[in-house]
Amino acid sequence: MLARWIADLILVVHAAFVLFVVFGALLVARWPRLAWLHLPAVAWGFTVEATGWFCPLTDFENAWRRQAGEQGYEGGFLEHYLLSMLYPEGLTRTHQWLMALFVVVVNGVLYARLVRRWRRERQEEAVV
Repeated sequence: MLARWIADLILVVHAAFVLFVVFGALLVARWPRLAWLHLPAVAWGFTVEATGWFCPLTDFENAWRRQAGEQGYEGGFLEHYLLSMLYPEGLTRTHQWLMALFVVVVNGVLYARLVRRWRRERQEEAVV
């Protein structure tokens, strides 16, 4: 029972991390110091997708599921939980590269807007 609970907790943390990688810049807009955590997370997310690596959280979750008497799953977190909802069958390296680029583009746009806003605020403060 505890092993399954831990596996489910890892799943929730993993999903939250993926959301943080993709949309964390929205949180940085509110709490700018969070960028020190978000930017490395984006780099990690991009690297995992671009290289085809598996996130260690996937291995941890599978290990706990096996300990709970469940069967682990093949492939990575995205392929197992999200791919069937977001993408058709037949994930290719091209799809993975597109997902990696999506992360970079989304965050690049959001950070560019944040930098413009921060510069504008500093200029307004300097005028006052």
